[in-house]
Amino acid sequence: MIMILNNVSDPPNVMMLTDATDAMATYNNATQFVKLQKQTKFLSIKIVKMRKMTFMESLSQLTFKRWTHTSYGAFNTLKREVKIGFLLTAYFSCLGAHLNFAHAETDSINTKIRLEEVEVSARRGASLYSEVGRVVTVLSRAQIEAMPVQSVQELLRYAMSVDVRQRGPLGMQADVSMRGGSFDQVMILLNGINITDPQTGHHALNLPVDLQSIERVEILQGPAARVYGPNAFSGAINFITGTASSDKVSASVLGGDHGLYNLGASATLSSGPVKNFIAANKGGSDGYISNTDFNALNLFYHGRLHLSNEQIAFQAGYTEKAFGANSFYSARYPNQFEETRTYFSALSMESGRAVRVRPNVYWRRHHDRFELFRGGQNAESWYTGHNYHLTDVVGAGVNSSYPWVLGTTSVGGEMRGESVWSNVLGNLMDEPVKAPGEKDGYFTRHFHRNNASLFFEHTYNSRNFSASAGVLMNRNSQIGYRIDWFPGIDISYWFTDKLKWMAAWNRSLRMPTFTDLFYSGPSNVGNPYLKPEEATTIETGLRYRQHWIDAQLGGFYRIGENLIDWGRIPGEPRYTTSNINRVEAIGLEFSSTISFWSLLPMQQFLHNMNINYSYITQDKKADEGYESVYVLDHLRHKLNLGLEHGVGFEKLSMSWNFQYQDRVGGYTLSATGKHVPYAPFWLTDTRLTWRHNYIRIYGEATNLFDKRYADLSELFQPGRWVKVGLVLDLNL
Repeated sequence: MIMILNNVSDPPNVMMLTDATDAMATYNNATQFVKLQKQTKFLSIKIVKMRKMTFMESLSQLTFKRWTHTSYGAFNTLKREVKIGFLLTAYFSCLGAHLNFAHAETDSINTKIRLEEVEVSARRGASLYSEVGRVVTVLSRAQIEAMPVQSVQELLRYAMSVDVRQRGPLGMQADVSMRGGSFDQVMILLNGINITDPQTGHHALNLPVDLQSIERVEILQGPAARVYGPNAFSGAINFITGTASSDKVSASVLGGDHGLYNLGASATLSSGPVKNFIAANKGGSDGYISNTDFNALNLFYHGRLHLSNEQIAFQAGYTEKAFGANSFYSARYPNQFEETRTYFSALSMESGRAVRVRPNVYWRRHHDRFELFRGGQNAESWYTGHNYHLTDVVGAGVNSSYPWVLGTTSVGGEMRGESVWSNVLGNLMDEPVKAPGEKDGYFTRHFHRNNASLFFEHTYNSRNFSASAGVLMNRNSQIGYRIDWFPGIDISYWFTDKLKWMAAWNRSLRMPTFTDLFYSGPSNVGNPYLKPEEATTIETGLRYRQHWIDAQLGGFYRIGENLIDWGRIPGEPRYTTSNINRVEAIGLEFSSTISFWSLLPMQQFLHNMNINYSYITQDKKADEGYESVYVLDHLRHKLNLGLEHGVGFEKLSMSWNFQYQDRVGGYTLSATGKHVPYAPFWLTDTRLTWRHNYIRIYGEATNLFDKRYADLSELFQPGRWVKVGLVLDLNL
């Protein structure tokens, strides 16, 4: 189940902090406690910043200085003391299900947690969650555990306005886009570090971590150039790992149809001011149809050093994938194969109290070998060999914020260098270079570009009103001396303590990928003269929140210019990249999360329900009969219904997810040349989970009714797939 957290229902200056205990609390105003939402074993009560201490607070006062969230997260708690009261309440006994309720209550806390005074990354400066005028989606660890998913790609399918077009099963390869954009327009971050692949968005989700290592996913919808820089064109997704506050060890095993297996282990270990998180997993499958087999390995480390006024973090990861790519890029060639290797490391720091300075440096290297004919078998006479690519990305940036009487002023900048060595991408080199790790591979082409950006932003907050305005100045060496400016503003206003209005206006830009510029093959032709994409987006919305419901209704209007697409006109045998002059998009979005435990606290069957729906229409200005592969094949309708409930036995719970998709456009059958429109479809996924102390056992079925469907062209996705898994979480 997915909860969208953009603001909270409480008035300003209300704080909440959750710890490892089964705890939650709620206040309704700034001067007194309100009634407890539920009875449970332990309740952690939100304390208002009260003008004078109450009798209850004087009895149960405790000061915390240890913060579970970290600076790279979109929602990290402010570094100041918070008074928290703990009350021990009566042991809950209802229908004989108190043990199940205690655990379920913990999940409810994680899935409907509302953090008022936390920082949000929808702005450059430190801004509170309740202030910003942007839509942010948060997928918590408890939500991830309840969902019938085994990869981040499958997880993202359930998010509002996010379009995931899978080619390979269980995350081997998938394209993610937002709000009707293309898969190259979404920035991907790992613990706040930009790991977007400049070669192609097809590799954007090559993360060095598996789903078990991800504590939460944060999605900023809409243009994010002013926050993250260029290429955050239609949104940004930040994956957060290893944020557990206590030491623990976890292990997991998964098995399923088609020879599926996955083995994983992780550990969080602390020693004084140093906290370490390490994870590894190995998985594979024989494939659900011919040439869809895969193997994957992930290794990851994240260390943090906490000093008095500073925090230093280092992370490093490695991932490799080898998979049969049946009809991935063209149904004419069903025996494709791909192998990738990705290295990643980053060093970041946060220092200061009044003036906060956050520098970082990072490096990412990606190897890719693509075989149009797997192993060279049955290759056509014109096939001269496999494609070899190596991309290097090196970056450094700094972000500083200074609060003063008229608000918070933020300034900073970033330098980023992107290079590719290949035998198909880039400009010809004088001498070939041996491709590392490849027996017969050589690089004959190379291309490099630099990007430099500076930003300025100022934020002003009053009791019910908040506004932030700023500008990003950007220069990319690929387009010469040209300097691009990305201004933007967002505002929000609380009409009441439950109803909020928000609005934003932003400009964004995306540079062409190396594949857009240079790739040419039997069915595709690149275009080295592509212009950058540009867009202006206006959005607005209302959010209503109470203790049992969180609902949002909003919409956006986007004018895109020079959008890059792979397409062709009638009579052309090959697809080519080109700039579509103008695409106007209008979108409507609705989301609602209902907590039945808060609405009907004495019943135990219904837990939570989530509904999200998005509608997008685009007015395309393209040639008559133009066949689009990506830009114009967007989801017109996307509806997701999620329900979590009990099953009448202790420790057992069940979740359901129903999804409807209706996609614009179609594809051409490789055998007959006939154009076929995409057919709408429903998917049903379910998971049954048993929990006891540190053990979690689950069984799940995806595509329960064995629906035949395709996300892209003629590549049909797996039918019903049954999986079972075991997870052990041991606190040390």
